[in-house]
Amino acid sequence: MVKPAQIKKDRAAAATVAEQLAALEKMTVGELVEKYQEVFGVPTRTRNKSYLRKKVGWRIQERAEGGLSPRALAKIEELAPLAPARWRATQPGPGPAVAVVAASASDTGRDPRLPPPGSVLVRVHNGVEHRVSVLPDGFEYQGQRYATLSQVARVIAGTPWNGYLFFGLKRRVRRQEVQA
Repeated sequence: MVKPAQIKKDRAAAATVAEQLAALEKMTVGELVEKYQEVFGVPTRTRNKSYLRKKVGWRIQERAEGGLSPRALAKIEELAPLAPARWRATQPGPGPAVAVVAASASDTGRDPRLPPPGSVLVRVHNGVEHRVSVLPDGFEYQGQRYATLSQVARVIAGTPWNGYLFFGLKRRVRRQEVQA
């Protein structure tokens, strides 16, 4: 049987979470960046207000209600053992999360946008699924080796493409036009 004191404590915690989530809606980008640093323990590289609200809100709820179950985390590791470090689970425990960090690009000499060797990039183009294997020194597509992803993208699409954009490893940044 649940004791009345525990029920009261649970309701107070839920109210606190709700208050924190409501406060996120009123925060400026600068305040959200600070809150991100507070709840994750690492600085953010983005200043996208909507993204920061969602990410910080998720972390507040995760801390209050617990994160993914150990079973779910184990399944993620099983299905994506070569996933980039930023996709992996953070170390459990109270306080700020400690991200699992992979070797940096300067340590390996590889572009940090690239998945580790052995990964397979999948892209559907014109209704056809294309699979590209990431090698330590390039890429393999349909038994041929290529030095860059852009070369592979050109073979697939038939027109020049930025390989990172084509395979979704980089998002296109739209520049805002300056009004004169």
